[in-house]
This record gives sequence, C-alpha cells and structure tokens, in this order.
Amino acid sequence: MHNRLHKALFPILRRLSDGRFHSGQALAAEFGLSRSSIFNVLAQAEAMGLTIHAVRGRGYRLPEPVEWLDGTVIAQHLGPTAEVYTIHVLDSVDSTNTSLMAAALNGAADGTLFCSEHQLSGKGRRGRLWHSVPGGSLTFSTLWRFDSGLQSLAGLSLAVGLAIARAVNRHSCPLARLKWPNDVLVDYRKLAGILVEVQGDMHGAAFAVVGIGLNVRLNAVQRDAVDQAVVDLAEMGVTVGRNQLLADCLLELHAVLTRFRRDGFAALRGEWQALDAYAGKAVALTLPDARSVQGVASGVDETGAFLLRDADSTLIPYSGGEISLRLDAVR
Repeated sequence: MHNRLHKALFPILRRLSDGRFHSGQALAAEFGLSRSSIFNVLAQAEAMGLTIHAVRGRGYRLPEPVEWLDGTVIAQHLGPTAEVYTIHVLDSVDSTNTSLMAAALNGAADGTLFCSEHQLSGKGRRGRLWHSVPGGSLTFSTLWRFDSGLQSLAGLSLAVGLAIARAVNRHSCPLARLKWPNDVLVDYRKLAGILVEVQGDMHGAAFAVVGIGLNVRLNAVQRDAVDQAVVDLAEMGVTVGRNQLLADCLLELHAVLTRFRRDGFAALRGEWQALDAYAGKAVALTLPDARSVQGVASGVDETGAFLLRDADSTLIPYSGGEISLRLDAVR
C-alpha cells in the first residue's frame, strides 16, 4: 500500500483504541472532517490490515485495545539508560532504516532511535519487504557509531539478535532462539528479523543502522502476506505492553553493544551458541552463486561466521549477508 496516509489516521486510531464505540458524527466533529472523510480514513486503516468494528447507530471501534508507542513511556521504562537514546516515535514512514540512514549521514547522534507504527516499504534482508501491522508489531531502528572502523563490526547482527532474544525471554515461556545470521525464532517460526546496514571507513569512523521488526499480534491477512512460517507474541501468551517491550529491547541492546564495542563478538559467542536453534542439525546453505552445500550446523566462530561440518567432518566457516540457511529435509 503505497498511497499516502491521511494525516488524521493515527489520531483517529488512538481515539478508537479505548475499545469503546465512537460515532462517525462525534469523530467528524472532533477532527474537523466530514463523516464521509472519517469513513474513508477508516477504510484506509482496514487496507493496512487493521480490523475496525462498525455498527450502525453506535459507530466505530477497534476490537482489541491497542497500546500505542509513546516516547515518554518508553523513556520511563528505560530509567537511567534513557540518556543513551534519542527517541523519535513516528506514525508512518517509508522505512525506519532508510530514514535513520539519511539522518545518520546528516550527523545524527549515536543512540538515535526511530520507531514507527507503520512502514510503507519496510526493509528485510535480501531486498524483501518487512510486513508489519499498526499496533501489532514493533518496527524500529537504532544508530550506533564506532571509532574502530567497519573491520570491527564482524558479528554485529548476531549480537543484536542475542539482545532481542534476551528481551523476549524476559517475558516468554517458549524460549526464543536464534537462527544465523539474524533471525529470532520460536519453534522454527520467525518472531523477529534484523537488518544491519553499515557505512564508513575500514579503520576509521563508521556507523551501523540496526533495524528490527518484531511480531506482536499479526492477523490472518498479515500472516498470509509473509512467505515463511511466522509466530507472534500473542500466540506465545506474552502480554507485555509494546512500550515496555521496546524498552526491554533497548536495555538489552545497550548491554550487548557495550560489550561488543569493548570485546567484539567473541565475548558473546558462548551465549549466542546456547540459543542456536540449528546446532547439531542437518542443514543446507544456499550461497550467493546459488550453489547449495549440505552439512551439520556447528555453531559460529569468534567473528560470527557460520560453521558447517561437512561429510569429511571438516569445519568450514561461511560468512556474508547473502547466504540462506534452512533445515535439510533430505537427510
């Protein structure tokens, strides 16, 4: 959906999120619109994947109360760590990563955070779209600056995945686990994805824009739009509010990135491997040239490269963002 959103869309949705009915007439009066404009705005919301209850004579409401993102509430949950971040909460944006990359090139500070209720063209790995639903996802990007150059960023996406899994596991009974290089899984279904985009010098100033998409509550339309098995927190029985959850992600990211900056991925390798969903499994890797190699997943090395044990029991490291990993159904 690439047409521009009506500027009153999110204010109206926030009004409807108390779970009560609001008449079209009352909404029109409050927002200075005609009743037909209210109808059209809510049709736009439904096209985004939201369910709106409309009952003649009673009005409109959202069937489930929604906790909308609020920078003040996020900062309260962060406590003293709030000073690490500059929080920007957006209603809608093309892509939090694209917007933050532009801000980074314009001098935005380390710790700048863009989170958005809706993305017109959210970015996933390998050029895919990332699907999110307003109120039912967490989509955010953080900016991290490094003095030690791009060469010091090996394993960064794995470190980020570890932080997100830690945050989820504060609240989840089914353990969130990790898939190399940058997915968070529950029962081999995707809960969260990570996209890291870097710029800078090999040995000088560099920065990373770290984008994260986390499924909170997806409806059937959203699930059907995704080309792989997905899971959301609601299905897992996790009921924590999105502001608290985002703050937990930011707290864990700060803790993990502080260690990563000081000691590199090697210091986090053991904890990452403890959550490796594919350890010891027969897997197939699809390489950038479309070749496929089979073997047994054997963790990662100190740079975050994937270790594959081949038929001769030789450990071979693989790294690079264009490698696809899956369970090998043939073996």
